[in-house]
Amino acid sequence: MKTAVCNGSYGDPVVKLDFGSGVSHTGPPLATGITTMFYAPDCPDDRYYSIVSSQTSCHDTWHTVLHDHTGNSGGYMMLVNASYEPSVFFTETKELNLCENTTYEFSAYVLNLMKLSSSDASTKQPDLLFTIKKPDGTILTQYDTNTIQPTADPQWNKYSVPFSTGAGVTQIVLEISNSGPGGNGNDLLLDDIEFRACGPNIKVGFTNVDNTEPQNVCKGQVQNYKLIADLNNGYSNPKVQWQSSTDGSGSWTNIPGATDLSYAFQFAADKPVGTYQYRMAAAEGDNINSPTCRVYSDVRTITVNAYLAKPSITAPAVCEGDALTLTANAPGAIRYEWTGPGVTANNKAQNPLVIDNATVAANGDYQVTVFSAGDCPTLSDKVTVTVNLKPVIPVLTPAPICKGDLIILNETTPNAKSYSWSPVTGLSDPTAANPTVMPTETTTYIVTVTSNGDCTATQTVTVTVMPAPEASISPQKKIFEGQSVVLDAEAKYADTYLWSPADGLDDPTKLNPVASPTDDVTYTLKASSGIG
Repeated sequence: MKTAVCNGSYGDPVVKLDFGSGVSHTGPPLATGITTMFYAPDCPDDRYYSIVSSQTSCHDTWHTVLHDHTGNSGGYMMLVNASYEPSVFFTETKELNLCENTTYEFSAYVLNLMKLSSSDASTKQPDLLFTIKKPDGTILTQYDTNTIQPTADPQWNKYSVPFSTGAGVTQIVLEISNSGPGGNGNDLLLDDIEFRACGPNIKVGFTNVDNTEPQNVCKGQVQNYKLIADLNNGYSNPKVQWQSSTDGSGSWTNIPGATDLSYAFQFAADKPVGTYQYRMAAAEGDNINSPTCRVYSDVRTITVNAYLAKPSITAPAVCEGDALTLTANAPGAIRYEWTGPGVTANNKAQNPLVIDNATVAANGDYQVTVFSAGDCPTLSDKVTVTVNLKPVIPVLTPAPICKGDLIILNETTPNAKSYSWSPVTGLSDPTAANPTVMPTETTTYIVTVTSNGDCTATQTVTVTVMPAPEASISPQKKIFEGQSVVLDAEAKYADTYLWSPADGLDDPTKLNPVASPTDDVTYTLKASSGIG
């Protein structure tokens, strides 16, 4: 018999066994009467079961299973090592108070623990029998899963059987038992055993059944809503009831008078912040009054969202050319919207707001609107931003000096607050605007000027040091009266020459003039550089 599932809407579980959850690997044994098997804390032998959150180390022929079928790593499940003879894994015998002529679904999730790679013809595979019977033992319906084949990877499958109570049936017994023998194999995991009503499909939405998105409203905002439902055929005398829930725990309250396929209502300005859930129940006739007999639509949600506190803005001082960064302190904000001179379409939604290479064009007032969940806006106070100009340092080109001379570096930068010169060697005061320097060689000085807002700029000043001229001459020349001789001289770093006295010289400004003196004479050479 092939498994069948409810193709419509479900009711709340009349019976639900999910085995709970916890922080430890193993859970407590089941209550008396639920199973005929024996409890073992972990790794059960034949005829035993365990309540575990994972299976990792019992047998290398079993799958490694890290969590229950819902993916909850702390959720427990029933680990069954089936007995050699048929046994009852699960039974529910308490009075269920069902409704006549109502369809229900009995289901469970099952995982065959045996690995495909560890299975052969001798391996016993799980085979479960779902049974629904009257309290006197009369069987109403059964569903045999037949052999649940092994898989290469752990695989949960839902097995279910639909059941209609018919006339006069309001009390039943549910049972899941073992149809396969134990021994080598027949090991499985069970999870989420449920029994609940199944009925026509219900579609619900805001304004129309296709609008299923959660709705949001801001605290203090008046908003009108209308829920619309579409109930498929399946009941001869359908009745409906809208319900609401505000505690998030699954407790539902009937909304008085809301018994039509549409429900219009208003959220007033004083509606408290919180999440409000709505669903529609449907049932056959007066069964609408029995929680175990009706089915429900999916839940639709409206959230009343609080406004955020007014955000503060941090706006550090910034210098021209640097990045201007404005940060809004708004815990819980999901969206930001900036306004101000430097805001563009590309950066208006940033936080922090970053304006690269800021100029004075970014000066002015800035504000940010922050939005809470539900897009509820809160506007900040204005913050005034000033982009400080960097100092403009005039370019100095001092004339070359002779080695050993002094020169004043007269730097006059408008709005300067401080100066810093480097290197400090040869400087009279490295923090002065016009220090005196006497370098021994050509030196490039770097001056850093700080102005308003601690903005800085740098400039270089090169002082060229010219070496002193050097000259040498032959100390003595001898000639006869009436003869001439060239005055031998050598000079370095010189541009002009002057011999004295000039008497008898063909050109006293030459480095090597011709001398034709009439008497003994001593000539002196003065060599000078171009800068004196």
